Amino acid sequence: MNIQFNTDKNIAGHERLAKLYSTTISDAFTRFNSYITSVEVHLSDENGGKTGPKDKKCVLEVRVKNLKPIAVTEREDSMDQAVKGAIIKAKASLDSVLGKLNEH
Repeated sequence: MNIQFNTDKNIAGHERLAKLYSTTISDAFTRFNSYITSVEVHLSDENGGKTGPKDKKCVLEVRVKNLKPIAVTEREDSMDQAVKGAIIKAKASLDSVLGKLNEH
């Protein structure tokens, strides 16, 4: 599974975040490895240098073999929470989509 990271100009340490979250994302989607071709991660800080509630955003685009990509968005107070929330949403979507395929 290929994991690609994209960050906006307000996020510092792109390489550090990529290393930090690559393992988390890879481990989270282990049971879907035979279906997933790649995961694209978009991290952003919507308020820039200012603080605010739920201003960190993580968008996960999960590309599944022979299906349309699954995209989920999570906004939280910290990047860690946003990534973990997006993973939970993506796993639920994958369970739903792949479950329907396996029923047929």
